[in-house]
Amino acid sequence: MDLGELIRDLRKARGWSQGRLASEINNAHGTTLTREYVSNWERSRITPGSFYLAALSAVLDVPLAVLEGEVDRREFLTDVAGAAIAPVIASDLMSAGFAARLRGGPSVDTWETKLTTYGTEYMSMGAADIQRRISGELVAVQQQLEHPRLWSVASRLMTLYAKTFPGSDGSKAVHWYRMAAKAADESGDDEARVWVRGRAAIALGYEGASLGVADVLADQALAISQRPSLGLLNAVMGKAHAAALRGDRATAFKLANDGRRIFDKAGSYEQTSDYAVPWWRMNVFLSLLLARLGDEQGAVQAQEAARRELPASLPRFATHLEMHRGLMLARSGDVTGGTAYARSALDALPPEKHSLTLRLLMSEIEDSWASDGNVLDTP
Repeated sequence: MDLGELIRDLRKARGWSQGRLASEINNAHGTTLTREYVSNWERSRITPGSFYLAALSAVLDVPLAVLEGEVDRREFLTDVAGAAIAPVIASDLMSAGFAARLRGGPSVDTWETKLTTYGTEYMSMGAADIQRRISGELVAVQQQLEHPRLWSVASRLMTLYAKTFPGSDGSKAVHWYRMAAKAADESGDDEARVWVRGRAAIALGYEGASLGVADVLADQALAISQRPSLGLLNAVMGKAHAAALRGDRATAFKLANDGRRIFDKAGSYEQTSDYAVPWWRMNVFLSLLLARLGDEQGAVQAQEAARRELPASLPRFATHLEMHRGLMLARSGDVTGGTAYARSALDALPPEKHSLTLRLLMSEIEDSWASDGNVLDTP
C-alpha cells in the first residue's frame, strides 16, 4: 500500500472530507494547507515531507512509523479495520518492535537525528502527540540495545516520554525518569548520565512536583560530574526550584547564582530544542524561580530578557511568562487577580498548545497565597 492510499483510508475511517483533514492540520499546527494539497497527497502526486508526516500522525492518531513505512501499512489498517483509528495500542507497539528487530533497526546516526527532531518538536507540540509517537520509538530502540550509544539514545527518549506525564501523579513520570537514569548509566556516557538526571530535576522542580526525587536526581548529576554542562545547569536550577518551594530562600538564591555561572560557560546557541538552554530559556527558569521567591524586580527583569529573544514560533513559553506574572500577583495577596490574569493568558493559547506543565502552574497559582513573605505551596 502506498502512502497516498493510506492517508485516504485513514481519513475515511474518521469520516472526514479532504477539506476537514486540511482544516484539522491547520488548526493544530498553524499551517495553511488546502484541500487540493491533500488530494495531491492521496493521489501520490506529492509526498508529504517530515513536518506534514508528523502532523498527519498527530491528527489521524496513527504511529509515525506507519506513515514512514517502517511498519507494514496494510497490516496496520487490517488491525484497526471497522473502527476509528485509536491511540497506539499494545499490539501495534509489539508489531513495531519485532519489525525493528527483524530489520536490524535504524543506525545510531539515524536515531540521533530522530532525537534532534523530537527535541525540536517537543517545544511546540502537545504532550499527547509526543507521548504517542515516542512510545513507538521506545519499543523499536529497545530491540537494538547491544550498542552502548543506543542506551544513551534510549535514555534521552525516556526522559522526553516522562515529561508527557504530570510529575505530580507520583508514579509514571518518576518511574520513567528513574528508568532513564539507569539507561544512561548503561551507556557509560557521563554527559548523558548528567543530562538525563538534570533534565528530570528541572522538570519536577519547575512543576513543583516530587521535590524529593528532583533533589535526589540532581544530587546524582552533581556527583557524576562538576564540569559545566547543560545537564549540570538543569540539575542546579531544579534544586533551586525545589528549595524555593520549600521556603528555603537562602539556598534557592545561592543555587540561582550557581546556575548563572554555569550558564555563562555552558549555555547553548540552539534556540528551539528541549535539549538546549539558550539565554531566553534560562530566563524562563529564573522568572518562575524569582516569582516563587517574591523577588518581583528580578522576576520582571528575567521576563523582559526572555521576551527579547524568545522565538515567535514558541507561544507556549510566552504563556509561561505571563502566568509567572499571575503567580506574582497571587503571592502578593491578590489571589483573585493573579488567578484571573494567569487564566486569561492560558485561555489565549490554543488548547492543542497546552502542556501538562502549564496546567500544573495554573493549579499552583490557584492554590498559592502570601504569608510572612514566603510562597506557600499546597500539596
